[in-house]
Amino acid sequence: MANKDRVTFGSKIGVILATVGCAVGLGSIWRFPYMVGSNGGGAFLLVFMICTVLLGLPIMITEFFIGRHSRRNAAGAFKELAPGTQWSLIGYNGVLAAFLILDFYSVVSGWTLEYIWQAMTGSLSGKTTAEFTTEFEAFSSSALRPIGWTIVFIAITHFIIVSGVEKGIERASKIMMPALFLILLVLCIRSITLPGVNEGLSFLFKPDFEKITSSVILSAMGQTFFSLSIGMGCLITYSSYFGKDTNLQLTAIQVTVLNTFVALLAGIMVFPAVFSFGIEPTAGPELVFITLPNIFEQLPFGNIWSFIFFILLALAALTSTISLHEVATAYVHEEYHMTRKKAAWIVSAGVAVIGALASLSFGLLKEYTIGGLIIFDALDYLTAKIMMPIGGMMICVFVGLRIERKVLKEELTNKGTITFYFFNTYAFFIKYIAPVAIGLIFLNELGLIKKITSLF
Repeated sequence: MANKDRVTFGSKIGVILATVGCAVGLGSIWRFPYMVGSNGGGAFLLVFMICTVLLGLPIMITEFFIGRHSRRNAAGAFKELAPGTQWSLIGYNGVLAAFLILDFYSVVSGWTLEYIWQAMTGSLSGKTTAEFTTEFEAFSSSALRPIGWTIVFIAITHFIIVSGVEKGIERASKIMMPALFLILLVLCIRSITLPGVNEGLSFLFKPDFEKITSSVILSAMGQTFFSLSIGMGCLITYSSYFGKDTNLQLTAIQVTVLNTFVALLAGIMVFPAVFSFGIEPTAGPELVFITLPNIFEQLPFGNIWSFIFFILLALAALTSTISLHEVATAYVHEEYHMTRKKAAWIVSAGVAVIGALASLSFGLLKEYTIGGLIIFDALDYLTAKIMMPIGGMMICVFVGLRIERKVLKEELTNKGTITFYFFNTYAFFIKYIAPVAIGLIFLNELGLIKKITSLF
């Protein structure tokens, strides 16, 4: 039986803000702009929007079903719904994905603290583009400072997690999410006043269909999963804290719309500024740490704009690390029957160790690669392009094959008290279309479809 005494979020707004915080984070504000820049601008955005509507939203609803119906952690949920079977491997995949993402997200989160400090002390002033690049590379490849900031960020995350679901996660989300939206809007308004606004917005919103390749499609799907926290156990874990009166359909739509809105705002914030100062949008993961400080430096009150931006990035990072940490903490806490505090300490210690290795992969451990990728990039590739797509696909297969249609409908309609107008379409899509679509995109990226077709 599901855990009837499980702690829940204290309010409806708490549900929305915590779940939006789970989805909206580094994936939307740090990762989305550089993925757009590296994958053809508007073409990537178009595919991303399609993936969000056709894959992201239905799978989010499905994860909400699994979480609330089981009232267990990401791995325990599958044990609850399919006891004595191997379906629990889906949950373990989600927990591991969350833990691995947290490892390299903590490194990026640490970078945000370094740049907040530099903006406060005026260290970002008076530098050329070359100096911003050189100093970022020197900082990220050094041994002590990045690891130090990483540990500080893990400690902040740890404090919120040990405070509990309502007093920690929900309370923090109620403060951080409105602040994040406000700061993002201020920066967007500033960006669209720059002379390069038309070129930047054209790059973002005008798709070049020739740039849509299988790699772009998989990257867009991976970004959808990253942005919405699909396939990494976050949505299952958070929805296990939902009350029985929570409208799962409406919550999923609200989270999806807000997440997409934030991602678009992040693009509007970055690309007009990038084009205004003649900077290439393909800078990669370092885009917001090299390009944007350089841009802010060329504006009046540049240090202030830099400070505001990196506060925004730190808030986004914290909403991400909280949700990822909670997945692993809830799993250890419940499955190994230890206190929440002890479980959080185990997770934090593990993240500190692997996060340090990921950080050192830019410097001391640069020569140690996995499949030709440094540890940091390998963690990103493994989670975004393998574990999360597989997780999302198998969640669909599980619900389609294992869960009775009647049980699914009853949970998603709160025992018939709310209407699910497109339930039959949703159920068909989840059972047949979504797993096939994810599977084909995944196999194509691995080059297996080309090999198979060459046989005929």
